[in-house]
Amino acid sequence: MGRRQSRESAMQVLYQVDVGKMAVDEALRNIQENFVLAESDFEFASQLVYGTLEKMEELDKTIAGYSREWQLERMAAVDRNILRLAMYEMLYVDDIPHGVSINEAVELAKRFGGKDSGKFINGILGAFARRVGETRA
Repeated sequence: MGRRQSRESAMQVLYQVDVGKMAVDEALRNIQENFVLAESDFEFASQLVYGTLEKMEELDKTIAGYSREWQLERMAAVDRNILRLAMYEMLYVDDIPHGVSINEAVELAKRFGGKDSGKFINGILGAFARRVGETRA
């Protein structure tokens, strides 16, 4: 399935932890049981989940800085978790170009978010990428 499925699974785990207050290990186990990810895909999903959770406070502050009209807690939970995941990739996963992280986040938003989620997420992540300087094509 690849990294797209890993990102989708990671976003679903983050959503379950955020909204459902599920323990992260239990949420990861549920995802693996339901989607049967390849070992490498599950490892990447786990890396994204644990990394995002570890850096959550920093990620939320960064997102809040780019989302002046929408406070983080008022955002749709799906949008909030897609932003956290993509922001983690952009800041901490060096082998992924920012453009790829943004495109994948927008695709997740189109699939799982509301009517305007893709535009909202693209705007925030695009502004962040421009500000930090796109050094990874």
